[in-house]
Amino acid sequence: MAAPGKCFLVTGPPGVGKTTLIIRVLEALKQSNSSLKIQGFYTREVREGAERVGFEVVTIDGRRVPLASTNASSWESQRWPNVGRYKVDVSSFESLALPELQFECRLGFIYDQVKEDTDLFIIDEVGKMELFSSLFLPAVLRVLESNIPLLASVPVPKFGRDIPGVARLKNHPGAVIHTLNTNNRDAMREQIFSELVDSLRNH
Repeated sequence: MAAPGKCFLVTGPPGVGKTTLIIRVLEALKQSNSSLKIQGFYTREVREGAERVGFEVVTIDGRRVPLASTNASSWESQRWPNVGRYKVDVSSFESLALPELQFECRLGFIYDQVKEDTDLFIIDEVGKMELFSSLFLPAVLRVLESNIPLLASVPVPKFGRDIPGVARLKNHPGAVIHTLNTNNRDAMREQIFSELVDSLRNH
């Protein structure tokens, strides 16, 4: 099971700044310790002028692929799932996100993938688009069950009910949930940074 204080979940309404907070915490962690080995990804809007036309997934080291688009017009894209007006490219997402969630399993002889030890995983976000991948949640849960700290963002409940995959994360032992709003963003960033530093020190 994940150790207490190893799973930090940031939630809040759309547009409140969850991704910005995670990126700033990431930057502060790198500045405080440049040798940290951090894996994962964050989700960024794709805009044409003032209009949002999609989302892309960006890894910590800067690689990126499309996640969803309003402009998908290929024959293949007609079969992609929809979230509102966006078509979700599940295969594209999996091609980049899933390898980022692989790690050396610290059980002696059992390996998920042989890699250098990872100090921290960042997943922004565990949401409806990402969960169209049947492989994504199991990969997230493997990270959660490891002893590796995890910083992730999750959406607020819609109509009072969480997406099942999000509920599993929020109800997991050791999960610490931080609810972000426009008034507490700076304080929350400092708090999460401090909690992560303590967690990484004990990792």
